[in-house]
Amino acid sequence: MRTILTRGLVVGVAAALALSACGSGRDDDSGGSGGSSAPAKGFAKDALIGVALPSKTSENWVLAGDLFTNGLKDAGFQADVQYAGASTTVADQQAQITSMVTKGAKVIVIGAQDAAQLSTQVAQAKQSGAVVVAYDRLITNTPDVDYYIAFDNFKVGVLQGQALLDGMKAKKPNGPYTIELFSGSPDDNNSKVFFDGAMSVLQPAIDSGDVVVGSQQTAIKQTATQGWKAENAQSRMDSLLNSAYNGDKKELDGVLSPNDTLARAIITSVKGAGKPVPVVTGQDSEVESVKSIMAGEQYSTINKDTRKLVASTITMVKALQAGDQPEINDTKSYDNGVKVVPSFLLDPVIVTKENAAEAYANDPTLGPLTQ
Repeated sequence: MRTILTRGLVVGVAAALALSACGSGRDDDSGGSGGSSAPAKGFAKDALIGVALPSKTSENWVLAGDLFTNGLKDAGFQADVQYAGASTTVADQQAQITSMVTKGAKVIVIGAQDAAQLSTQVAQAKQSGAVVVAYDRLITNTPDVDYYIAFDNFKVGVLQGQALLDGMKAKKPNGPYTIELFSGSPDDNNSKVFFDGAMSVLQPAIDSGDVVVGSQQTAIKQTATQGWKAENAQSRMDSLLNSAYNGDKKELDGVLSPNDTLARAIITSVKGAGKPVPVVTGQDSEVESVKSIMAGEQYSTINKDTRKLVASTITMVKALQAGDQPEINDTKSYDNGVKVVPSFLLDPVIVTKENAAEAYANDPTLGPLTQ
């Protein structure tokens, strides 16, 4: 698997929130010069903690901001939680990180708006003595990222690819199956990770002829959805239906969608064209998509419990405050192009109508939707 450079075999990691990860083929845990992954020497219990999040493109980002604001304050810290603007540029987030450095933040948690354009700001943070934690999205091409905390995003893609195959087979026992591929925004490092994970499952089926991509658009540049915007996915799906599925001769069996927002846009496009809804994957457990799954339209989503991810990040901050080494369960998988970033990875869960009640049993918002 490729995170930025390479990613290899899935390996098991045993821990309470541990999960399987994928080897990058590199044994160097630090990589590059600078950007030490040693913990801070400790700092005041009421220190400022900066959290820079991307635009509010999904329910999970909105929830994360609220959880960080309240959770850091409950832990005794000062919280500076900022969102990048709706602009497609990264300038807002760059300015926000610089401001956090100026204010003296001891830890800066960054959900990158554009993973490749934060190296200057991350270097400023490191030079100020702050610890830099990449949250959910790996920050690339810099030695100055200390830790990465996320769900195992390659495994997310694997689960999506397998769900697509399983869903099509359940609907139509015998192939071949015709599909279309969508990926996320090209400025989000996770987009390629998700896509590579899914293609590790789908490519063998494509090579054998069991699965056919109707449009023949299989390169990630062809499948990308700029800004993770629903309107961009819907527009592309409209075009695909008009060009590759005009008339009734070719049936679309499935669509690989990297998240729920795009999944719903794809379904809207298909329904607007008067065609049967194919098997469509997703991610993020958004309320409207869980409703869609229970109604039998969207086939699957991925449960990446934001509450757990934020809680684990705050636990990391507490360890750094005490001068301790935070818990890490992967030191080989996530190569950002300069170094392999020590990571704490949580396990994603595939959700379909069949297991939704179990998956969301402890979720006060989603649980009632599955009853």
